[in-house]
Amino acid sequence: MPKATTDAEWSDRAKNLLRSELKRRGVTYAQLAEKLEAIGVSENEKNIGNKISRGVFTMAFFIQCMEAIGVSEIRL
Repeated sequence: MPKATTDAEWSDRAKNLLRSELKRRGVTYAQLAEKLEAIGVSENEKNIGNKISRGVFTMAFFIQCMEAIGVSEIRL
């Protein structure tokens, strides 16, 4: 994978990483919203889709998503 150099490239990389983990586990945005709710994070499907499509979200949101879908290790 080529190295990211601009903020937009880093955002795309973060977005693609999150999307790939969701796809790998067969989790939809609606299911992610339910899983986030189960760990005390209130997000709806539309907001999740918007955040991920923009590729601009906090590290806290990223970790919450990973926790919610059961990811304990990320390979960069």
